[in-house]
Amino acid sequence: QVQLVESGGGLVQAGGSLRLSCAASGRTVSNYALGWFRQAPGNEREFVAGINWSGGGILYADSVKGRFTISRDNAKNTVYLQMNSLKPEDTAVYYCAARAMVVVTTTRSWNYWGQGTQVTVSS
Repeated sequence: QVQLVESGGGLVQAGGSLRLSCAASGRTVSNYALGWFRQAPGNEREFVAGINWSGGGILYADSVKGRFTISRDNAKNTVYLQMNSLKPEDTAVYYCAARAMVVVTTTRSWNYWGQGTQVTVSS
């Protein structure tokens, strides 16, 4: 079993920045791909960014590419999402997720989920 706990969400004005963190624990955590998804009210949960177990494979949604950066520190079993140039449309609950080995963009393919952290971007 893998447990995931997100932190770092909050309220920020458009153009501002936030850094989300997700601490992972459990068996073979370092062998898991880690990712970030988000879900706004009335919307489906969508892929934001993912990073594979080695850190050598990274994927971003087109909507955040160039603004967000995902990274991981395997020694700390933590994945980060640095969010810059935030827009109101980035407002959502952000979820950390984990799955074996490689990043995919399909929500249903991820096995473990955190509780989520709210990110609100004001105009």
